[in-house]
This record gives sequence, structure tokens and C-alpha cells, in this order.
Amino acid sequence: MPTPVVSVHPITVSQHDRGVRVSAPVDGSDLPVVVFSHGFGQSARSYEPLAGHWAAHGFVVVQPTHPDSRTLGRPLTPDVWRVRVDDLRHAIDSLEDLEAAVPGLRGRVDHGNIAVAGHSWGAQTASELLGARTPDGEDLRDPRVSRGVLLAVTGRGGADLTPFAAEHFPFMSPSFDDMKTPALVVAGDADQSQLSTRGPDWFTDAYHLSPGDKTLLTVFGGEHSLGGISGYESAETTDENPARVALIQRVTTAFLRGEPLDVDSSLGGVERK
Repeated sequence: MPTPVVSVHPITVSQHDRGVRVSAPVDGSDLPVVVFSHGFGQSARSYEPLAGHWAAHGFVVVQPTHPDSRTLGRPLTPDVWRVRVDDLRHAIDSLEDLEAAVPGLRGRVDHGNIAVAGHSWGAQTASELLGARTPDGEDLRDPRVSRGVLLAVTGRGGADLTPFAAEHFPFMSPSFDDMKTPALVVAGDADQSQLSTRGPDWFTDAYHLSPGDKTLLTVFGGEHSLGGISGYESAETTDENPARVALIQRVTTAFLRGEPLDVDSSLGGVERK
């Protein structure tokens, strides 16, 4: 059963001058942590259908705002992809301070049980803490992270990128060869990106090209918003479908808990390796 949630935003700690949102259940102990990376232009206030659900089901959800957020109006810099990764790492570094900033949360967080998650560009950001390599081969894996949830994660780059993407987003060429940390990859089978020359299967590369314990959830009919995970009444949602969102809520929560995945075969399919 879901429990009441307390959510505090903005919290400014350490290098997080852009503010962090923390959501957590009002009771319970040894609460696991999910650090979430938003998609391009979004913010810590986005993704309530996921953040609110996870918090109501026993997780502490930490959401930094990245510098590309439309709420900031800042110009993008070439190193923005690295700043995004640093934001997630700093959030983990600052867990004690974040915990102290939320009334009633101190002493209830399991600092040894940390997952990362993200959507779209945020999923690529999260994947680098799981072991995906940057285009120059740098290893940014964080050993404190035990698993991840990658929603509509962009695939490999190179020849699979459109000329526009190759020119403007050169960092979109990750290697998943060393991404060994367990992860759930969620992809919509109707997600056709304008950044890739391939079809919706581009968003399954993180599953197919990485070693180790991986699970793929294919959302039938899902486009890039996967039914509306970025927010209730979100203008970015192109395929609004509450049933798809409910499926993703249920499956991601079970995965993060290490429980069996319950998937309605009319909405999606699960593959494991």
C-alpha cells in the first residue's frame, strides 16, 4: 500500500546551487535511495508520476536539476554532459545533508542501497554511473550504485546518429561494453527518434550491448514519453496513456526492490539475460 510522502524543494547543498528535490515516505526505516536524472529541459519538479510513486512505495527519491533545465534559462556548454554526471555523483556525496534537510528523515535512509535512474538524456547520464563509457573511453562508474533504471535511453552513436545529432551532440556516442551493473532498460516500440538513423530498436542498445544482469521492458505502443512519465498534464507527452504509466510504475518499483516483474502482456513484454 502507498504511504503519505513528504517532498522538499529546493534544497541547496554542496555544489547543488540549482536545487535538489527530495521525496520520501513519512514513515519506515532503512529506506533505499533512487537518484534520478531528468531529460533535456526538465527539472527536479518533473517526473512526479515516477518520483511520487517510488516515494510512496518506500524509496527516498533524489532529483537534482541539471544546467540544461528550461527553468534556468542558461546556455549549454560543451561539458554539460559531464556536469550532469557530476550532479548525480554530488547528490550521492551529499546524502547526509539532503537527509537532514527533510523533516523526519534523518536516520531512516539506507546509504548502502543506492540506485540511479533517468529518462532520455537523463538515462544516458545515469548509465555512465553504471559503467557505460564516454566517447573518449573514460570510466565514470560509481561503485556505490547497485542498480539502475534506464527509461528511453539513447543508443550507440557513430553512424547511428543523424548528421544533426553527430554535429550538435557528439557526447551521444556511449559504449555499453563495460556497463556491468544490473539495470532495467525500458523502451517504447513506437519511439522513433529524430537523432538516430535507426528505428525504435535504437533505444534497446543499452540492453543488447551490455554484459551481465540486464532486463528489458518493451512498452507496446510507447513513444518517447512512454505514456506520460515526465509529468501529469505534461505538454511533452505524445502518447498519453495512464495504463502505460501504471505499468512502468509497477515494473520499475518491483525491479528496484528485487521482486518478480508483473507485466500485463497486452501492454508490454519482458526479456532477461
